[in-house]
Amino acid sequence: MRIVLDTNLVFSALLWRGTPHRLLNALRDHPAAQLVSSSALLEELSDVLTRPAATRQLALIGKGPRDVLADYLAIIELVDAQMLPAPVSRDPDDDQVLACALAAKAALIVSGDRDLLDLRSFNAIPILRAAQALNYIGAAGTT
Repeated sequence: MRIVLDTNLVFSALLWRGTPHRLLNALRDHPAAQLVSSSALLEELSDVLTRPAATRQLALIGKGPRDVLADYLAIIELVDAQMLPAPVSRDPDDDQVLACALAAKAALIVSGDRDLLDLRSFNAIPILRAAQALNYIGAAGTT
């Protein structure tokens, strides 16, 4: 089961201990789950991790942006995602998530972004919130 996480969800999962963090841990432990990302999404994550609010939070947990990014790189598969031929999301930046999911032949996209969530799915790939994804992978693990 290939899964693409939106950058803001990854950011939350890496820096705080809420539902996105629980989801990331569940995906690491799920034998059939494979996290997938693209260079565009990693560049966005790298940018977000170097912003002042992020560096303050990273300092509180004793890590630097490179450390956190390296930890994330160790658990993902990188795919070559091409730009979509036409905009899909209200926010064109979110099309990078969709392009990654398409290139990865993902089973699931997970986001907290309203522009993505309002789509509900893309090319038959469900777009879920972190809590919904936890339930989804839990159900998938029992089949």
